[in-house]
Amino acid sequence: MQKTYIAHIREATGEIQTVKQHSENTAALCSAYGIPEMQGLLYAMGMAHDLGKYQSPFQRRILGADVTVEHSTCGAQAVQKAYPYPASLMMEYCIAGHHSGLPDGGFPNDTEDMRTLSGRMKRRFADYSAYQAELSLPSLDFGQWRQFVLRDCGLDVSRLIDQFAFLTRYAYSCLVDADSKDTADFCRERETPRVLHASFQNCLKKVDERLASFQCATALQRARASLQAQAFANAGKSGEIFLMNMPTGSGKTLTSVEIALERAIAGGKKRIIYVIPYNSIIDQTAEVFERLFGEDVEILRHQSSFSFEEYSDCEDYRYAAKCAAENWQAPLILTTAVQFFESVYSNKRGKLRKLHNMADSILIFDEAHLMPQNFLQPCLQSIAYITRYLHSEAMFLTATMPDFAKLLREYALPDSRIVHLIADTGAFPAFQKCRYRYLGEVESGHLLEMARESPSSLIIVNTRRAAKALYQACPGRKYHLSTYMTPIDRQRVLREIRKALTELEADFPTLQDVPEKRRIIILSTSLIEAGVDLDVFTVFRETAGLDSILQAGGRCNREGKRETAEALVFDLSDIGSGTAKDAKANLTKGMLEKYADISCPECIREYYDRLFFMNADAFQKHTIHAQCGDIRSIPFASYAQEFALIDSKTVSLVIPQDEKSEALIAALQAGQAVHTRQLQAYSATLYQRELDDLLRQGAASDYGSGVFCLTNPDYYDENLGVQFDARDYFL
Repeated sequence: MQKTYIAHIREATGEIQTVKQHSENTAALCSAYGIPEMQGLLYAMGMAHDLGKYQSPFQRRILGADVTVEHSTCGAQAVQKAYPYPASLMMEYCIAGHHSGLPDGGFPNDTEDMRTLSGRMKRRFADYSAYQAELSLPSLDFGQWRQFVLRDCGLDVSRLIDQFAFLTRYAYSCLVDADSKDTADFCRERETPRVLHASFQNCLKKVDERLASFQCATALQRARASLQAQAFANAGKSGEIFLMNMPTGSGKTLTSVEIALERAIAGGKKRIIYVIPYNSIIDQTAEVFERLFGEDVEILRHQSSFSFEEYSDCEDYRYAAKCAAENWQAPLILTTAVQFFESVYSNKRGKLRKLHNMADSILIFDEAHLMPQNFLQPCLQSIAYITRYLHSEAMFLTATMPDFAKLLREYALPDSRIVHLIADTGAFPAFQKCRYRYLGEVESGHLLEMARESPSSLIIVNTRRAAKALYQACPGRKYHLSTYMTPIDRQRVLREIRKALTELEADFPTLQDVPEKRRIIILSTSLIEAGVDLDVFTVFRETAGLDSILQAGGRCNREGKRETAEALVFDLSDIGSGTAKDAKANLTKGMLEKYADISCPECIREYYDRLFFMNADAFQKHTIHAQCGDIRSIPFASYAQEFALIDSKTVSLVIPQDEKSEALIAALQAGQAVHTRQLQAYSATLYQRELDDLLRQGAASDYGSGVFCLTNPDYYDENLGVQFDARDYFL
């Protein structure tokens, strides 16, 4: 009688799934997920990934024996014998890492105790040859696969390494998602979650109606309509990457969605993925989409600060959305740049599961100029690969467009098909709502005096220390914004600011002869530039990168109601801010001296040309080919650890502010599990050294949970944020 080899046991019923059933199901799913050129290899990987479960020690373990058994490497050894190099190598990486993550390739002299692929392939295992009686690895012709992998490489070994690494991650994504889905479908005690729905046709109709409703009476409105019409006309061209350079206030979001929906419908694309640099902008974009589309689409929001529990009371939606967030099987996704790029360059199954669902998609990168410079080449390269090899299309949106066509061709694929959606920038001057002027060095007292002369002023500085000092020194009606504050308090202050500005304009429509007691000053760090819609009379911006200066200027005379308005650029002479050595700030000063209008396309192009020339070496430092010289030694695990887009020097501190936050902190103290997303609204951002200072003062603790909380309320002020010495607060 033939033995039954078990892959999984359903805990609730004791029902078993055999290794044969699981392997065949995984192979079919893995192949179905893949692009045609990869399907044969993917099917073979699915069949081979769990061959190690045919070991008798594994069968004893799954029945309850207390033994440790490695099974993943067995399948890697089997495909090494069954298939030719380098196809076998791609499968080895994926199969060996399908639980623990893609390993470093290592080197020929690695020993079996090492975690590298080379080391693991030398290990010996219990006999698993029983698989041959139940499963057969398919015979494959790798000619098409080989041509596909070598496409665009020529004799360039560096390019081959990068492409092989990308396609290996893609193959891994297909495998682990197929493995996870089949396992979950068998073991899940509740029904398989439904797929989030969308009608792209209905969404497109609503965008059309919204755009048609806009008036076209003023010069600004006519300029906006002209730019949008130009973008729509050029969007009909064939391309892989589309560049949309449109000024602030010209309707980039609606225009991009219209184009994305049209191209998704025409090209039969599966999903639209909207990638945004900051959580705060996602909140704003999601609100726009939800109001516009209503029930015609269920949006999947995937960001660190988003909680499905707090977003919806519908258990059916929460369950479906949580499952969709694991692999991005959803029609419309809003996510951050960090989530997106780390889902391409991770080595872990939890993150890489999403990569294969970036295929056959429309990718929209909002504020594309904010892609991290230190990782610019791998970011651009991943977009070029996804559009070229996975049959997707990408769109870059920004009001300050670098020469992405040049950068893509130099650092990604030299023949990417790039379409400029805005070729004629003649309408741009209509969106110039303020004049930029450099003040030079000013003392903080004089700066505040200048601000008091304006009915409403926004002062943006580069450090939280400077913002706090100016706020404390500022008389009159004032507001402060900083990441030392929790999101709850920042949103409260923003509501107060908007209300004050609205009342000011209602009482003084011309904004003339405003009494001093009604004048408003807002002191902020650069966080206010990230998608926060305010309209003030005068903007003061400490010297920074040109994109930051122009973003700040977008908060001045935002509606274009006044003929003259100013955004004043300055350097603080008496509060240190660290800008003197900042290359971006110094470049901006040069642009202010050279150009009468620093918002013109020529100035922006020159700024980025100079900036990128200065950082050319940094762009190439973080490519994976710089870490190895052969596809057999690709350091997947090591590279993933280095690929950090978020400043790891910053940490979160939870602030008790209401009954809910106090209950969550009490749960942490009691050793109960608390999802970190529930704490995001109550978390301030600190540098590690600042948290260490609070810990030394006994003002913070993690209660052994790893989540740090403020324990002394005297160290937090709702208008200033976290204090680092309570004595300062009482003084």
